[in-house]
Amino acid sequence: LDRLVYGFDPAHAGRVGAYEHAMRERARLLRRDGRADPCWLDALEDTMAEKGVAVAAARLEVTARLNHLSASAAGPFPGAGIEAKGVVESWLAEVPALEAEDRFRAALAGSRRADAETGGAGTGPHRSDLDVRHAGSGLPAGQCSTGEQKALLIAIVLANARMQADAGRPVPVLLLDEVAAHLDRERCRALFTEVLRLGAQAWLTGTDPAIFRPLLGAAKFFTVHGGRVTAETT
Repeated sequence: LDRLVYGFDPAHAGRVGAYEHAMRERARLLRRDGRADPCWLDALEDTMAEKGVAVAAARLEVTARLNHLSASAAGPFPGAGIEAKGVVESWLAEVPALEAEDRFRAALAGSRRADAETGGAGTGPHRSDLDVRHAGSGLPAGQCSTGEQKALLIAIVLANARMQADAGRPVPVLLLDEVAAHLDRERCRALFTEVLRLGAQAWLTGTDPAIFRPLLGAAKFFTVHGGRVTAETT
């Protein structure tokens, strides 16, 4: 999820890094058997609260955009319901960001003893998850068939590419390794059509050249054999 957010909001990487650094420093201090400086812990928890809420807010914004685009998936790909789920995200659904920071700060202060025993932090966006559901059946992705899971994943990848294009950003390079092994012919054709429509640079690999015949005249073909890469002329 964070990788998707990076593409839309480059500052997200800095927020994630600052949050994780503060969390590691807090854990190190808490291991000092009660000898940690409370003022230092307060400062680290303040950073975690500020950066952690910002991280959660950015995830919520991107998942909301992706959810809108994924709900109406291209062609035969299933619609995907996407949600960032976690305690901090639930706070942001209830209260303004500053109040969510206060809640997070209080939760960290109240869990110092427990966190000293377990290491890390029991609450925070590092414990959040990405929930994906099949929009048609409503089933969680984990309960879908392997084929539907792969189709849902590709639907999200395509939705992310459309999100970037709609925002006027460069469409990301798509690396689709052995994609034909996970999709039927109809979905393969729909994928090719969407990639061409997006104008994305895409690399697709496979062992059956026939799968890629719909791309003749629209793509370059290469054969890898014996450690050599050869450009096809047809």
